[in-house]
Amino acid sequence: MQPTPDYGSLGPGSDVSGNQPITPRAGSLRIVVAIALGALLALPFGSGAVQRKWEWIGNLLGPRELPNRSSATSGQDLPTLDRKRPQSQAQLLLQKAVDGDANANDLVSSHADAWHGHLQLSSQLNALVDRGLNSADMRVRVSAIEVELAAFDISKTPESADRLMQQAAAGPQNQRIWASWTLGILANRGVETPRITDFLLKQLHDSNPEIRRWTVEGLSYIGSDSTIEPLLETLHDDASPSVRERAACALAQSGMLSHEQRETAVPKLLDYAEDISLDSATHGWVFHTLRDITAQSLPDDAAAWRNWYKTAQN
Repeated sequence: MQPTPDYGSLGPGSDVSGNQPITPRAGSLRIVVAIALGALLALPFGSGAVQRKWEWIGNLLGPRELPNRSSATSGQDLPTLDRKRPQSQAQLLLQKAVDGDANANDLVSSHADAWHGHLQLSSQLNALVDRGLNSADMRVRVSAIEVELAAFDISKTPESADRLMQQAAAGPQNQRIWASWTLGILANRGVETPRITDFLLKQLHDSNPEIRRWTVEGLSYIGSDSTIEPLLETLHDDASPSVRERAACALAQSGMLSHEQRETAVPKLLDYAEDISLDSATHGWVFHTLRDITAQSLPDDAAAWRNWYKTAQN
């Protein structure tokens, strides 16, 4: 369940076979299929945001190109940052952030609010957001979230949370999917976090497995302690294999849980590894999750994992 640099591969929502989990990406095709259409449905007809999203979809369905590192990472660009257009600012800073420049994350934070309404998720910026959301550095993931909120012009306000919860609760499936995921990244930025968490936890019981799967995705981005136990319960109990798989990815690497938070799931995962009521696919996801969290290369063997854990605790 390691993030992949293959920008053409499908992200959450892809089909799986056997025990092979989906890579925990929040990639561009994910957004083209589900988020973009949902966002369009959620906006007033004729709004500027609708036009920007249609332009973005056209860009993504055309030839894809990776970010131009040679121009984007030039150290000479930062002194002239404020003379650049918002699109160039966002691309430059997110490029530098994913390349390991810690100062770029601070600059994204200080500039992101001014970018709202001025960004287009072109193929270049979208590829950078993909890379940022899959970075091992949680600060870079935050930067990618800030850019994505700015590109979709989602203000960090209680009013945005209210509107998104209304959209996530009812309406076309694509709109509900988009709103559920966006609620997660909004809550991660401190907007109505307890209320959004409670709302998404209720959505975990929706009869539609697609809604539950994207609710798991939204919960994974909140990054709070209160989401860990529900994700574990979903991995164990949900009727849909795809939902269980997304819960495993959320616990393993995707989303915004810290490494320390993920480690707290290990004891329960060890119990699941020994649980004969679980099917082979779920056991496979449990072992993948244990390997991702602990960085141990143990086989799919519950006794081996239990013995390792006992030794590690001594």
